[in-house]
Amino acid sequence: MTERPVSQGQLIWRRFRRHKLGTLGGIIIATLMVLTLFAHFISPYDYATQRRRFAFAPPTKIHFFDKDGRLSWPFVYGIQRERDPRGRWIYRENTDQVYPIKFFVKGDPYKLFWLIPTDIHLFGTGERDPNSPGQIFLFGTDDVGRDLFSRTLIGGWVSLSIGPLALAISLTLAIFFGGISGYFGGGWDNFIQRMIEVLNSFPGLPLLLALAAILPPGLSPAVSFVLIIMILSLLGWGSTARTLRGLFLVLREQEFALAAKAMGASHARIIFKHLLPNTLSYIIVSATLGIPGLILAEASLSFLGFGIRDPMTSWGQLLNQFTDSTITNLTYHPWLMIPGFFIIVAVLAFNFMGDALRDATDPFSVQGR
Repeated sequence: MTERPVSQGQLIWRRFRRHKLGTLGGIIIATLMVLTLFAHFISPYDYATQRRRFAFAPPTKIHFFDKDGRLSWPFVYGIQRERDPRGRWIYRENTDQVYPIKFFVKGDPYKLFWLIPTDIHLFGTGERDPNSPGQIFLFGTDDVGRDLFSRTLIGGWVSLSIGPLALAISLTLAIFFGGISGYFGGGWDNFIQRMIEVLNSFPGLPLLLALAAILPPGLSPAVSFVLIIMILSLLGWGSTARTLRGLFLVLREQEFALAAKAMGASHARIIFKHLLPNTLSYIIVSATLGIPGLILAEASLSFLGFGIRDPMTSWGQLLNQFTDSTITNLTYHPWLMIPGFFIIVAVLAFNFMGDALRDATDPFSVQGR
């Protein structure tokens, strides 16, 4: 009985699964995607709701044993606010107030997937009064009492979606201009390469800051989100286009391309049917390895106050509070650094997965032998 031939995609998948760090990176990315996709449902509160009574509240402790040491259903104690001798607000647990953690509770209204109106949240204490001591803040709160856990999940949706969306536009530009430059050559090649050289001659971060700074401050969050994507994508396609130009220069002289041309195939058919599929492995790897750079670029812009702005949030925007009183925040409110941990994890996961895809698509790699 003859075995069925294995496709190129199946071979790549086999090599990828052997890469343990790459597989771990893929699992982490998938987990982050699911968490951010259901962010409104998983979050106990709306990310924009302010509870100024609980400004800079530390992460809430979840208890599994009561005061007598007996195993109990998970609960939190009431939050009690008081001033210390220096005049700062500090928070203590009031052990006389017990609030069991409930699942599928009613809370702040939201739209699931930004479409379906509902007010059901995965967990919470069921206390809808914003001044009630029965609050649960898994990551603490910010300077105006907004739940950092809810804002981190919503910010993850923004940070993780900006990279792929900006990369999709950037790759489209790179394929278009790189393909024309490499396939046709001549004057087109010279013009496009000089354009890329001019684009790459500008310093990256200062140019990003300058372009982001000219955005009107009164723009809606959705428009600001789209414009940030456009800025990142328009500045990031040059290097990929140059690499694709080199690949097209080689591929257009191969026998299959020359044969297609001799048979009267159109330029578009040769490019999209014969040449472009032979660059897909590079495009996939480039896309995977390019997303971390875009995530960091957006985080840098938002951290410096030129990217995503309130009321919308992102991981970089959540770190913006450290631009003022950095030492004070690190000393007294270290939980504000939690979104930075998510940036690190996401960037490492994409890099691990990108390395694994690069090895899997390379037939001469050690993993592929």
